[in-house]
Amino acid sequence: MTTPKTYPVRVEATLDEPLSRGLWLVKWLLAVPHYVVLAFLWFAYPFVTIAAFFAILVTGRYPRPLFEFTSGVLRWSWRVQYYSYAALGTDRYPPFTFADVPDYPARLEIAYPERLSRGLVLVKWWLLAIPHFVIIGLFAGGGSWLAFRSGTDDGFDWAAGGLVGVLVVVAGVVLLFTGRYPRPIFDFVLGMDRWVLRVAAYVSLMTDEYPPFRLDMGGSEAGHEPPHPQARAAGPAGWTGGRIAAVVTGAVLVLGSMGLLTGGGALLWADRTQRDADGYLSASTTLTSGGYAVTTDPVRLQGVSAPAVAGTVGDVRIRATGADSRPVFVGIGRSDVVERYLATAEYTAPGGRTHPGGAPAGQPGDAGVWVASTSGAGTQTLAWPVLDGQWTAVVMNADASRGISVRAEAGATAPVVGWIALGLLAAGLAALAGGAVLIGVAAHRASRRPEQPTTPEPSTVDI
Repeated sequence: MTTPKTYPVRVEATLDEPLSRGLWLVKWLLAVPHYVVLAFLWFAYPFVTIAAFFAILVTGRYPRPLFEFTSGVLRWSWRVQYYSYAALGTDRYPPFTFADVPDYPARLEIAYPERLSRGLVLVKWWLLAIPHFVIIGLFAGGGSWLAFRSGTDDGFDWAAGGLVGVLVVVAGVVLLFTGRYPRPIFDFVLGMDRWVLRVAAYVSLMTDEYPPFRLDMGGSEAGHEPPHPQARAAGPAGWTGGRIAAVVTGAVLVLGSMGLLTGGGALLWADRTQRDADGYLSASTTLTSGGYAVTTDPVRLQGVSAPAVAGTVGDVRIRATGADSRPVFVGIGRSDVVERYLATAEYTAPGGRTHPGGAPAGQPGDAGVWVASTSGAGTQTLAWPVLDGQWTAVVMNADASRGISVRAEAGATAPVVGWIALGLLAAGLAALAGGAVLIGVAAHRASRRPEQPTTPEPSTVDI
């Protein structure tokens, strides 16, 4: 029987039994720190590959530093995928490194090519690989474009669907109820994973040797033994209740930190770039009504000291520009007083709510109900220092005529926005660091394996 030729992309793995029955249910949480790092690495991956493309086209060589990066990303991704949902083959937490780790149960080695074809580099990454794309599409489904579509955030995840995902879930369910991983499923899944990684390396320009149409099943490559995981340092091993609680807490912190960092970054961006020349943060909209006025909902500031409100909101500014030539009126008054003025009038409140009625009792400029107001043709600007109370803003035609069509802008100086942004960013970074430490420490301690007990040598007694 002829031994299959060794392909320059060597994918090896050992089923690292015994495996935890239920740990696979939460490995997506445990792998969050790796997913975060790999997202950045896979963002850089296509740019490195493009640089290698031009280097090969000109010199016929893949620059060694670029090769170390691309092979390192693939190796790191393979370890994470083997730990998680491309195999579930080990409970040992993947190391954060590009380098080969000889005692880890999953390894990937890609032989460095001294010379590469300048012509093949033009077509092998897309045209020649099309037959393989079709096949591994069946293996990996929606996640099949993994490394050779390496610009996506999920480029390192090929276990999202397809036959690999289905069989790994089946193996996980069997493991949950029996405590054993079905060896035939493991061998078949490893064959598909190996096929995917070979194609990934080929379309990443790392070899000129065309991937074989061959399902080399099992964890070992032809002519090589699979990795032999070494015993870990002695100590409490496995997933204790405390370690699982630490992982869940860490995952909650990491996920929460994403919201804090996003919110803080958005507020900092708005504070630094979206203020106008007068220092206002504003939002605009078009106000229309078939009635005589458009109002805001009452804003209650009662019970809050004016200095505290001023330090938070700052000054408020309203601008209004009529869509026609009619003069515009803008006013702010106490809600109860404004309500009495408009009690018999037809006006539109927020949400399109219409208050039935007729014309208001007189023109707004003569009503005497406003603490701040402005009116006239063109754009009208009303600035108002925030005061205690409950307030309502109103936009009308200056002559109290029917039909409102106004482009309005509301803004505030909001001096506290920058400090809130910094606070959210600091809290987000603290939560991210704390969550990563909890997950990393728990996973590291759980992955340790006690050394095999040794039989003590019998002591000798001098007689």
